[in-house]
Amino acid sequence: MTQKELLYVEDALGHENFMKSCSKKTSSQLTDTTLSTFIGELEQKHTELFNKFLNLL
Repeated sequence: MTQKELLYVEDALGHENFMKSCSKKTSSQLTDTTLSTFIGELEQKHTELFNKFLNLL
């Protein structure tokens, strides 16, 4: 893996980690259960994407 590719993966990991934590925080603060469930699913998706990027290393 080139240095440029490594920087891209590290950047993507940071973005996915940020989105995961934002989704988790938002989901816990919502009172609408349908919307909270949807945001929880987004958190799971970002966790999956984070793990996929992590596996590239």
